Amino acid sequence: MIILDEPYASVPLLDWMEASAHPVLANGFTEKLVAGGRTLNLVDADECARRLEAGERIYTNSENALAWILDHVDNPTITDAIRLFKDKAAMREKLAPLSPGLFHKTVDRAGLEAVNVADLPLPVVLKPAVGFCSMGVYVIEEPEDWAAAVADIARREDGWHERYPESVVGGSEYLIEGYLAGTEYALDAYFDEDGAPHILNILRHDFAGPEDTSDRMYLTDGTIVDAWNDRFTAWLAAVNEVVGARNIPVHVELRVDGDFIAPIEFNPLRFAGLGGTDVAFYGVGLRTYEAFLEDEPVDLAALYAAHPGKVYSMSLLNPAPEADLARPFDGAALCERFSHVLAYHVFDPVTVGFYGFLFLETDAEGTGADERDWLLRSDLMEFVGGAL
Repeated sequence: MIILDEPYASVPLLDWMEASAHPVLANGFTEKLVAGGRTLNLVDADECARRLEAGERIYTNSENALAWILDHVDNPTITDAIRLFKDKAAMREKLAPLSPGLFHKTVDRAGLEAVNVADLPLPVVLKPAVGFCSMGVYVIEEPEDWAAAVADIARREDGWHERYPESVVGGSEYLIEGYLAGTEYALDAYFDEDGAPHILNILRHDFAGPEDTSDRMYLTDGTIVDAWNDRFTAWLAAVNEVVGARNIPVHVELRVDGDFIAPIEFNPLRFAGLGGTDVAFYGVGLRTYEAFLEDEPVDLAALYAAHPGKVYSMSLLNPAPEADLARPFDGAALCERFSHVLAYHVFDPVTVGFYGFLFLETDAEGTGADERDWLLRSDLMEFVGGAL
């Protein structure tokens, strides 16, 4: 069973849904897709709820669908997992034994201004207890960074909540946690009917610097898969000894520092958001959602071994803080800067908050590394302009 919702469903996902005739909930979003020419196997709300209550696997493209499931489906295996995974503070408490000594504290929104920064073990990360796409995430390195972060939240929070429901970006509670040095990774994975983990994407999340919290650069290749598949699978198995999830997909973000792995967030019922999971399809032909829904075995190492020396990246094109989102963005000119664009998904920046998703194939070294570094650091303002 699939539930699609705003703000965006990718072309590879929709193409597969048409070819497979996989059932999808009839709602305003899918009915608009059908009216626009898509042939989808729509089922009504009652049938969707019956399927999910009977234990059918569910995949969503958007966390906007979570509220519908919580309101309409009586299946604690799904609904309890949604509530737990979406609450970063609750997950931090649940998984504390797996990352001993890592500071964490929950503060309500009204209490942010009253926090005594001198009591915090800087550096720390401040983020919503319920969040999406790095919105409201700040690295606090110096005491003055706290006031700047709180002021920025006050400026931006109305816009976040206009674009996304409370179940996706919450504003009532914030999590403060210790900043873990090391490397960040993102996983698209699922737990099967026995609770065993299966990984479908391993993406290294690169940053331009310590203050960067954007989703500008995720990349994967055979070297990354070979180095981390077994270790991350074992870690997910340890996580699920505590959580007990069954038949559920998750997008997981984590940090690794030597032998220490600390969770950042678990996002239920989806893989990398806004179509980001399609990096596996564009790179090595793997439809992650098909593998989960059809319970197909995947040899991830073999898929990437067939493309030696190639790096596959996805880049969520976030605007500069000063950018006017109503101004046109020249995505075609951006694409011309790269040697091998796999795909460019165009978003409405006013609605979504981002220009789009860019998928690249690059060589591991040389020009490919230069292209990735430029994209990681560019503010993209040279592509913004034109008449309204």
